Amino acid sequence: MSPTIAIIGAGPCGLTLARLLERKGVDYVVYERDESDDSNRRGGSLDIHAETGQLALKEAGLFNEFKKHARYEDTSFAIANQQGERVFQIGQARDAPEIDRVLLRQILLDSIPKEKVRWNHVLKSVTLEQDGQHILQFTNGSSASGFKLVIGADGAWSKVRASITPAKPQYSGNHYIESRINPDSPYYPTMVSKVGAGTLMCLGSSKEIVTQRQGNGSYRIYLGVTVPENFVRGGIVDLEDTESTRRLFLSSEFFGNWAEELKDLIRYSEDFRSWPLYYMAPEAVSWNSVPGLTLVGDAAHVATPNGEGVNCAMADALSLASKIATYGTDALDRAVVEYEEDMFRRGVEHIKSGSTFLT
Repeated sequence: MSPTIAIIGAGPCGLTLARLLERKGVDYVVYERDESDDSNRRGGSLDIHAETGQLALKEAGLFNEFKKHARYEDTSFAIANQQGERVFQIGQARDAPEIDRVLLRQILLDSIPKEKVRWNHVLKSVTLEQDGQHILQFTNGSSASGFKLVIGADGAWSKVRASITPAKPQYSGNHYIESRINPDSPYYPTMVSKVGAGTLMCLGSSKEIVTQRQGNGSYRIYLGVTVPENFVRGGIVDLEDTESTRRLFLSSEFFGNWAEELKDLIRYSEDFRSWPLYYMAPEAVSWNSVPGLTLVGDAAHVATPNGEGVNCAMADALSLASKIATYGTDALDRAVVEYEEDMFRRGVEHIKSGSTFLT
């Protein structure tokens, strides 16, 4: 007999929902594309907000465990211009401590039974049978059905979404090129002295350089640039060629006229990766509720980075779990309708507050 609910995606959103359902005694299963719980160790640092992400963790009974690992010292935030002159700065006053994404995910994974997560299940499609049942088809050749509710927590390129709405993410016109400076870098002591804890955002000429300290002391560097969608995939830049990548971004086309100390962040960066920025049109975050299906997090309302993404997603998980607990598993359609009304409002606000610094 199939569990009552299928959750597609074992990121912070899907796992928060799973943990909340676990505590409420609702049967579920999580399907995740990763091969195992340690096969994806990438991801940056997340600031978890009191009224959303922290509230969800409290309801999940995990807040004390979260606090053991949360970095309150990294809540400091500064804005500088392209000459490196700081024009705004706040210290450790915000109740939005940082935690590495992989660590938050592990806390959530450890809080639910291991057999509730099915690894190496990449969702291929969701089909509707004549009896009204949704069948999940996976790329490994397996399938699953018999669920009363399938929840897409499968990110911006959700496969569940296609069975609910034709809406798709749009390219924003902007990319982050992500890299890092590790503690073994010769530049690391200078990085610590000049940047220190928290996040530094440098803005100028429709570009951006962001530095953010991670839990292991390393720094992630994000180069924000306005480039074509195929900038990386189309071969305009080869991020595997570290030296040519550095030369390109140090050229006059990108950051050549920025302060030397900021260009040093590029000179000493390693492991360049592409992060094209997509978003859902606000008017697309609304649809007629589909019995047996719904979306949470980026699957419903992906936005350009604004510091709210994981918090909005965890708020979705809390809202949906609460509605399910209120109406019970025999009235899931009613629970979903009320959840979606709440989520639509929150999702549109989230998208509209997305970063616009590059436009």
